[in-house]
Amino acid sequence: MISSFHNIALCCVFATIPQLICSVVLSADEVQRPNVVLIMTDDQGFGDLSSHGNPFISTPVQDALGNSGARFDRFFVSPVCAPTRASLLTGRYHLRTGVSGVTRGYENIRSEEITIAEVLKEAGYATACFGKWHNGRHMPMHPNGQGFETFFGFCGGHWNTYFNPPLEENGIPVHEEGYIADIFTDKAIEFMQASKDRPWFCYVAYNTPHSPWRVPQKYWEKYNGKGLDTKAQCAYAMVENIDENLGRILKYLKQSGAEKETIVIFLTDNGANSPRFNAGMKGYKGSVDEGGTRVPFFIRYPGVIEPGTVVKPIAFHLDVLPTLAELCHVELKQDHQKKLDGVSLVPLLKKLPEVETWPQRTLFTDGYRVDRDVKRLRGAVRNDQWRAVLMNGKWRLYEMQQDPGQTKNVAAEFPERLQEMSQSFEDWFASMDTESLKERQIPVGHMSRELFEIPANEADLVPGYGDLIKYTGDTTSGFANSWITEWASEEAYPTWPVDILEAGDYQVSIRYACARENVGCQLEVSIGKESQLVNVPVAHDPPLLSKPDYLYSNNYQDKESWANLNVGVFRLQKGEADLVVRLKSLTGTNGIELKSVILKRVNH
Repeated sequence: MISSFHNIALCCVFATIPQLICSVVLSADEVQRPNVVLIMTDDQGFGDLSSHGNPFISTPVQDALGNSGARFDRFFVSPVCAPTRASLLTGRYHLRTGVSGVTRGYENIRSEEITIAEVLKEAGYATACFGKWHNGRHMPMHPNGQGFETFFGFCGGHWNTYFNPPLEENGIPVHEEGYIADIFTDKAIEFMQASKDRPWFCYVAYNTPHSPWRVPQKYWEKYNGKGLDTKAQCAYAMVENIDENLGRILKYLKQSGAEKETIVIFLTDNGANSPRFNAGMKGYKGSVDEGGTRVPFFIRYPGVIEPGTVVKPIAFHLDVLPTLAELCHVELKQDHQKKLDGVSLVPLLKKLPEVETWPQRTLFTDGYRVDRDVKRLRGAVRNDQWRAVLMNGKWRLYEMQQDPGQTKNVAAEFPERLQEMSQSFEDWFASMDTESLKERQIPVGHMSRELFEIPANEADLVPGYGDLIKYTGDTTSGFANSWITEWASEEAYPTWPVDILEAGDYQVSIRYACARENVGCQLEVSIGKESQLVNVPVAHDPPLLSKPDYLYSNNYQDKESWANLNVGVFRLQKGEADLVVRLKSLTGTNGIELKSVILKRVNH
């Protein structure tokens, strides 16, 4: 048995795709390199396609794409967003890249990791990302620091505004009119049009059908009267909108003459985000079962990949980087210290002779967590025949070829098989540097930026979430776009671990809201040894934004506006420090509601 954990063996089998990378080796001969459009949707499950047996949804473009190239029968990703994206972009298990969660900095890819964009950029590609990033908002973890020359979208795990959204373009706030997925498609096509003079890599990461549940009315109304619950109806409506946007991209490629020289990949980032049609599989988003991790994966490359190809062996998101490297004629050096966990799938795509001896692979899935302790809580081991699942401290075993719905735990019947698979997981997990994953300093002062916004949700709350201080939303975890509220005591405060990359003077301000009865409360802001006091001079208590939700959730609120409170200029030294905001005195029942702390370089 060959495991993705044992890359030495893989190097022997897949000699055409070196497993160690440093930088690109350019061929001495001129090579016509294809364009690449990599499209990933958010929380669309395997069952959210009509070609996968869903009787409700209409996805003609996705279905046709799956038939126009290769369709993978068993393609797997991580159970949640950020880990999938990290592995997709780097070809490495997400725990190796610095990613252990989905919020508060635990979603960040380390800056030293090498992404697909960096590999292709060094080979002369124009590179761009449109949509949801979710692997770090601060430079150098920001997309612009990870190989993408152009970024248009948002960096958090979700976005609150789907209609006429405020977004960013290369770190600069922008405001666009329209529905968010349509906007990302517009920008992606504009990038393709502007990049005709060289090969391009376009990563389109749609943030739908992830909640909040917002979609143009015409899509919603199509699914009226079908007996669907509200979440399923909205999800299907959003997926149909995605299908139309995918069609727009494919139409542009055909009309522009770029179709034959462009690789198109379509996949999703995890299982469905609500209980709905799931092709008979067990589990949804967040689950380490089949239904939480098996997703559609289609790849089209005219003249190279035969239409109607169906790939049966299991594959993983880790395989995309080495596969694209080979298809794009980009050789990867072997003298880099960081090993790839994925392998090139080109032999399967081209039906090469190596397919006859393609090894049985073992893939590992790490469970979802929100705290800093990276413990072995949930996980799974998958090969072509078996799935071993760790839940609540107990292992279960399923024979997936005979029981794809995981209806019968056969651990008692095959104890040796379970022991082998569970031990391989233990060995794999032990190889991860989990202690380093607790470190999450927020970089401030990168030379490519002037403004550094540190959001409230990335703070640690002291003495913890509770009666004295809270994040907004339905959870205690501080998800993207939430803020600090119900700050009721001078004993409670938020603190952020920061890393000042460049010493100098920084103007510090706070984005806040404050009810009239709490005006006059005093704050102390400290960064390392520097601190300043400031009083809240005026009330700013706007209502929450009204949202066209089909299903309301407290996790997707925002206020109509936030006030800006200038604190002063801080002279900061290079190095790690704690940023702390304290309530020195209360005038009412609460202090401010805190959205973010902003540092602006002075005399940059």
